[in-house]
Amino acid sequence: MERSTRPFTKARIVALALIGAAVLGLAYLHFATGKDSVSVPSGAHAGQLKLHPCHYATEDGSYAADCGTLVVRENRHKADARLIALPVKRIHARSATPGVPIFRLQGGPGISNMEFTAASRLADKHDVVLVGFRGIDGSTRLDCREVVAARAHARDLLSEKSYRDVAAGFKSCAHRLQSSGIDLAGYTLPERIDDLDAARRALGYPQIDLISESAGTRAAMVYAWRYPNRIHRSVMIGVNPPGKYLWDAKTTGEQIERYAALCAKDVSCRSRTADLAASLQAAYEHIPGRWWFLPIKKGDVKAAGFFGLINATGDGGGPIAAPRTIDTLLSAGQGDGSGAWFLSLMAQVAFPRAQVWGDVAAIARGDAAYARRFFARHADRGSVIGSPGTDLIWAGGRLLDSWPASPDENEYTRVRDSKVETLLVGGALDFATPPQNASRQLLPHLPNGHQVVLAGLGHSDDFWAYQPDAGKRLLNTFFDTRRVDRSLFRTNRIDFTPGFSHGSIAKIIVAVMLSFAALTIVSLLWLPLRAYRRGRFGRKASAGLRSAYVVLLGLGGWFIGVLIVLTALPTVPLDDELLAAVSVGLPVGLGIYFAWVNRDWAANTKAIGLAAVVGAALLGGWLGFHVLEGLFALVTTIIGAVVGANLILLALDIAWDQQARDRFPAEGGKEALHARPSTG
Repeated sequence: MERSTRPFTKARIVALALIGAAVLGLAYLHFATGKDSVSVPSGAHAGQLKLHPCHYATEDGSYAADCGTLVVRENRHKADARLIALPVKRIHARSATPGVPIFRLQGGPGISNMEFTAASRLADKHDVVLVGFRGIDGSTRLDCREVVAARAHARDLLSEKSYRDVAAGFKSCAHRLQSSGIDLAGYTLPERIDDLDAARRALGYPQIDLISESAGTRAAMVYAWRYPNRIHRSVMIGVNPPGKYLWDAKTTGEQIERYAALCAKDVSCRSRTADLAASLQAAYEHIPGRWWFLPIKKGDVKAAGFFGLINATGDGGGPIAAPRTIDTLLSAGQGDGSGAWFLSLMAQVAFPRAQVWGDVAAIARGDAAYARRFFARHADRGSVIGSPGTDLIWAGGRLLDSWPASPDENEYTRVRDSKVETLLVGGALDFATPPQNASRQLLPHLPNGHQVVLAGLGHSDDFWAYQPDAGKRLLNTFFDTRRVDRSLFRTNRIDFTPGFSHGSIAKIIVAVMLSFAALTIVSLLWLPLRAYRRGRFGRKASAGLRSAYVVLLGLGGWFIGVLIVLTALPTVPLDDELLAAVSVGLPVGLGIYFAWVNRDWAANTKAIGLAAVVGAALLGGWLGFHVLEGLFALVTTIIGAVVGANLILLALDIAWDQQARDRFPAEGGKEALHARPSTG
């Protein structure tokens, strides 16, 4: 114990520097990773667009662009309506003589219109223009934290209680937004289309082309009906005619029959079921209640199962693409609940924050009349798998009376004739926007319309992900020449035996959680035993434990918390701040304490150190949680807990050593070494 008691040693200075760097890094993440703020410039007027040079990142590298802000009226029905601002990005064509510019309309609703990495597929000969959607991308955002909370805390997303809670959330959100000065009557499709046309005028384009997908195709229709002479050509991918913000059971049943026909021709699928449609219906009706010790939320499985059927390719649908979802449902019908638990988990994690719910409510009001008829015909929802997607989005129909109506929401509730040269693109297996909807409802009203139905593909994500060169040729040929060239497309073959199933993913997830949980428990038992037997950890071992190893303890602690929540607390969301702060902060604090403590110190010193380090770890974890959003906040929660715990111990060490030097200046404080800690 003949160590120096100098308050500021080299090791402590280095540690403080590292902690400072970590704090600055967390601060940077918090302030720099948020969305670009958009505000109305001082002295601006409606229709004003200011641009500056910038670059736009695409899948084919960075493109020269113009970025700026468009100022518009929030409600064009009122002459004195306040101004709002929308972001605008124009990606420059690489051709010296570009053709007609292309305006992009994203799907959703409730999804940003400013992210389009595939713009490079169109920008060889065309400027590509992105205009932010009001209510999502601009100076006002229809965030409904009340709806997020209701869905995040739901015991079952398709339960009556969840519908009531979500409806109450929508109503409360609308009241809060209106109280803050937002005029919800201005957030409609006609207003959104007028925003795009204001950008067109400000950019000086006499005519534009449109490329739209999913819910964005409805906006493209309205644009063509509202301003027909301003649209040169239009491509709609995954067409959504009026009334189709709802998924009726009959059309969904037709899509299931398409998969059933493919299954009957596939040896592996046919060996599992003689009638895929009947097997899926049975699976939806008899979802297992649990898998191992883990409960399964049946309504969550039904909702995730429906959305999992939307995309037919792994590239477009990701981990819940239709082949995997079908495999999971068939396995669930045969008693294997592993994949069903995975779908339940995905729904619990993804659905609450999947969209900007205020925008969903506002845009969905355009189909309010259809929704009232839909929910009045209960028998229409009983075919094959019912209508879980519609029930989820519309809160079982209660959304209708939870969001205020707008003056122009009924202006475009019927398909109108349009002479605009239009190409309709759909996947034959698309559950979200089945191509037969476009064939029956829209194509007869398009004298200059064409339709391409791609066999083996699902929703619009499949179009962008599957055979991109084929899609690029189809789009550019039509925009440039009006010809329909689908020559590069090859039919996607559905693989009903995915090599990596949802059940396999579920087993890996649970194995990882149990492994890290066990590591944390064993470590928190071994660390105090090791410290007691040898007195304390050496400097290098202590430094390694306090900086690196405790990260594993924090991760394992969170997994313990998640397992407890999944097993016993079904209404607690996995990204709950208290869950994160406690489950991470407690093991991190204890781990750092045991790596720091000396067996020979006074009991009072140990007690103060334990209380301080655990409290600082909990506080640091809580602060770290708020650096980023969602499950990504786990990383910053762990960092915050590690930083907080180490910082408080360094502060105690420095303060105690300074106190010792002040009390025993002649001896350099050595008489007090057994009464208080020193880390060198």
